[in-house]
Amino acid sequence: MTFIHTGTQSRGFIDLYRRGCLVMEAKQGTGAAPDESQLDLLAGAPVVQRHGHGLRGSRRWDDTMLRARNQADGYARAVAREDGWPPFLLVVDVGHVIEVYADFSGQGQGYTQFPDGNRYRITLDDLRHEATRARLQAIWNDPHSLDPTRVSAQVTRQVAAHLAELGRSFEAQGHAPEAVARFLMRALFTMFAEDVQLIPEGAFSKLLKDRRGHPEHAAPMLESLWATMNSGGFSPALSCDLKRFNGGLFREATALPLSALQLGLLIQAASHNWREVEPAIFGTLLERALDTRQRHKLGAHYTPRAYVERLVNPTVIEPLRAEWRDIQAAAVTLAGQDRLADASATERDFHRRLCEVRVLDPACGSGNFLYVALELMKRLEGEVIALLRELGEDQGALALAGHTVDPHQFLGIEVNPWAAAVAELVLWIGYLQWHFRTHGTASPAEPVLRDFRNIENRDAVLSWDGTRPRTDAAGGPVTRWDGVSTIRHPVTGEAVPDPAARVQVLDYLKPRPAKWPEAEFIVGNLPFIGASRMREALGDGYAEALRAAYPKMPESADFVMFWWEKAALAVRAGKTRRLGFITTNSLRQTFNRQVLEPHLSAPKKPLSLAFAIPDHPWVDAGDGAAVRIAMTVAAPGSLPGRLFTVTEERRGEREAEGRPVTLSGQVGKIHANLRIGADVAGAKPLRANKGIAQMGVKLHGAGFIVTPAEARALGLGTVVGLEAHIREYQSGRDLTANPRHLMVVDLFGLLEDEVRMRFPAVYQHVRDKVKPERDQNNRDSYKRNWWIHGEPRRDLRPALDGLPRYIVTTRTAKHRVSSSQPHKYSLKARSSSSL
Repeated sequence: MTFIHTGTQSRGFIDLYRRGCLVMEAKQGTGAAPDESQLDLLAGAPVVQRHGHGLRGSRRWDDTMLRARNQADGYARAVAREDGWPPFLLVVDVGHVIEVYADFSGQGQGYTQFPDGNRYRITLDDLRHEATRARLQAIWNDPHSLDPTRVSAQVTRQVAAHLAELGRSFEAQGHAPEAVARFLMRALFTMFAEDVQLIPEGAFSKLLKDRRGHPEHAAPMLESLWATMNSGGFSPALSCDLKRFNGGLFREATALPLSALQLGLLIQAASHNWREVEPAIFGTLLERALDTRQRHKLGAHYTPRAYVERLVNPTVIEPLRAEWRDIQAAAVTLAGQDRLADASATERDFHRRLCEVRVLDPACGSGNFLYVALELMKRLEGEVIALLRELGEDQGALALAGHTVDPHQFLGIEVNPWAAAVAELVLWIGYLQWHFRTHGTASPAEPVLRDFRNIENRDAVLSWDGTRPRTDAAGGPVTRWDGVSTIRHPVTGEAVPDPAARVQVLDYLKPRPAKWPEAEFIVGNLPFIGASRMREALGDGYAEALRAAYPKMPESADFVMFWWEKAALAVRAGKTRRLGFITTNSLRQTFNRQVLEPHLSAPKKPLSLAFAIPDHPWVDAGDGAAVRIAMTVAAPGSLPGRLFTVTEERRGEREAEGRPVTLSGQVGKIHANLRIGADVAGAKPLRANKGIAQMGVKLHGAGFIVTPAEARALGLGTVVGLEAHIREYQSGRDLTANPRHLMVVDLFGLLEDEVRMRFPAVYQHVRDKVKPERDQNNRDSYKRNWWIHGEPRRDLRPALDGLPRYIVTTRTAKHRVSSSQPHKYSLKARSSSSL
């Protein structure tokens, strides 16, 4: 095996390697020497001649196993270049123990004890158990079958489906969505508490089942139970003492009255094993189950756990693991010098620091990024506690007393009140799952839930003192389309904005940038709203207030860049150690690069991109749509980073869980265009080239596009002069992929009355298919000139006069490809530029 990741080429030999499965590193320790004070019952027994790699249980043996683990990690890194990262590392003391480490993310940066800190060591005695042997067999034959998220994803879908069905039945009775959501959240946590034995096992299910035949008694019993869970003490509903849960979830113990059908659905939901839900996706599905508008998307895509880890690892975990490796080495060295007290103190200091690390997601949604960060930090904490235990410390008692990584360290800001509530619940469920996996049936400290107020329900980028309704010159209210409601067009049958669904336009008083709580790491998935859609999606008043609060932000910058700007300033000021964000893959385009470049090229306190993937498949958790995104991680200083490109995408076993991808990486200085090498993005424009390149037209109305058949029906080929106003049409995708052979109505240069008189069929078509969309546009010129393209490119048209051909290239394509096109009929769309 050739090591090339170390900067030099050296060779080593793997003890055992199975492609796609495991790397194993073997050592040989020895048992304790016989007690000389005891009689030798077996006179012929062999005498231990040497201690091999160390006497088991000694400091030397601990050091050997640690070094072997790091050696296995090095081998995995070496084979990953061609074969990808193996999911398992095995460290074996032959004849004594197998240590199992796993990382299912495919990145190799997070190998942790598997399945947890209590069970990652398999002794010879453990091999008596069928479950242990089956686990080792799966590591050899089908390692990904052990990925816990695979099983839990299916369970989580089933749970969310039952909750959604319950939600529908309650709302059909007229209950307010808020009351329904709060009831379901209390019920689901009680189901979880039952399955992890925070309340007696089976007690909640029995309470529900005993109400069969008398569902009207269910609500009073639930209210009694939840009131006791809030305060702690004896529960008449369960006839036993209960812990104090508190935390805000049970502060209001109101229960909705249940019908026989609803009671049956609740019993069915309680029958699932809530211990197995996967918090990384549970939040998204629960949010959809609770939200009437989102419920139809319950079966749609959710952001896969592996995708989330792909960003959380380089942002949060890798810096902490780098610290941990240094602490491990120092502690082992001190222990080898018999300075056990100093070694323990070094470990305790790091553990104390780990319990104080703050992670902020300023667009946290339902909390999946925060939960994954919590779990990965708990895994790291497990390794710290394991080494402290080997040094003679009882850290388990400290963890039970509250000295541990817990939800108060994971901060979120979320504008959607239900998503914020779900995020807090998800963090607690994930934390308690980890607690019981680590400590068995030992109870956590009371109150079980704590109201840390770590998830804030507010706007993350803008603060203001108040709002006032906007009025027109006559004093009437100014309104806009609500951005959601649609109706069927009576002629076309297509969904168009509902003209009756109007909301008041508001003016924001004293707008200013929102403040974020201080955090060592900032990570998250930002809202996908382009600069051109901000007014439509957020409202005129908000968009104007945002621009006023951030006057230095380019007008062309997408909404996500306001988050990137705030986080970058925090990193450069020394308040934050790293930022890691999901943005659309347009991050590297000129209009967004203008935000990155000043930070990356700053002469004082610059930022560096430590990690980037410019173009990655993703799933928009809001509507389940497949999108392309960029991942960027930034750190202070001028340092090289790791740039990964997706070299292969495969259809997964379950499409909802994303596409497995193969990544190819390189190391170097990453520029604002997310490339390594010459800083092409930093090149300065030549004045001599000004005006040579132009953007193509921008329609602002899909109804302008027609098929050749539709064009003929509108009169192309029969109506004189129409050939100058219905042309061949190509977008950037038509040029770089398979052409669609579409045409476009182009009425530039004609007044509305001219169009109606000369081309009545075309006029009616555009009025029916374009005007309803334009009427909802916030830009007055687009409303007034609804029959003309939004951006008809007045400068481009005279520049092309007299040219038989011109060259086009797609600005947003992965590769720069140019094409020569005839000028006579063709008209290019916005995503391509004419040269």
